[in-house]
Amino acid sequence: MSSVMYQRMRVNPKFQKLVRERGRFATILSAIVLILFYGFFMLVAFNPGLLGQKIAEGSMWPIGYTLELSLFVFFWLLTVVYVRRANGEFDDLTADLIKDAQKEKV
Repeated sequence: MSSVMYQRMRVNPKFQKLVRERGRFATILSAIVLILFYGFFMLVAFNPGLLGQKIAEGSMWPIGYTLELSLFVFFWLLTVVYVRRANGEFDDLTADLIKDAQKEKV
């Protein structure tokens, strides 16, 4: 693509919307992951006894294993949410933006 077309894209309100929404979404997901990830390690560091307790009487599963497995599954689900939105809404906005830039006259 030419630099003229890139310039048309940058001034298009759809581009501003795409950048704003994608940035906000990535920031929210990043914050969720970092808070949960570092929160788990803070729990390991400051209260390891809690993680060693069983989740129920007679259970073989400690709280720590259950929590870590839950985090692992949750992070995969967040990845699925991001990929679906990126391949859906964000790709649609990008395609519209490219079409608009190609249609405009200099």
